[in-house]
Amino acid sequence: MKYLILLSLLISCMTYSQENNSKAQSASFKVKGVCEMCKTRIENGTIRLKGVKYSNWEIVSNKISIIYNSKKIKLDDIHKEISLLGHSTEKYDAPEKIYNALPDCCKYKTLETH
Repeated sequence: MKYLILLSLLISCMTYSQENNSKAQSASFKVKGVCEMCKTRIENGTIRLKGVKYSNWEIVSNKISIIYNSKKIKLDDIHKEISLLGHSTEKYDAPEKIYNALPDCCKYKTLETH
């Protein structure tokens, strides 16, 4: 009887764990930036968002890869929050005031005009 109870507890824990993992989503999209400071700002800014579990931004490709809980945050909200860090995404442009406050080495718009 004791083993039967332990077995049922184990199965219920495994089922609960699988249900929580099914809410995890992954996404990848472009985020404009140019340097290590950008990388730190983008990754730290996204990982601090409630529901984001993983964030990695590649300087060369300007692509961010994230894993997030779709029950806690929407992908659109992640795009918005990144733009508020001063980095434009595929969906949202960074506000000029925030972009202009970035360090000079992070100004990606000057590179686009050349």
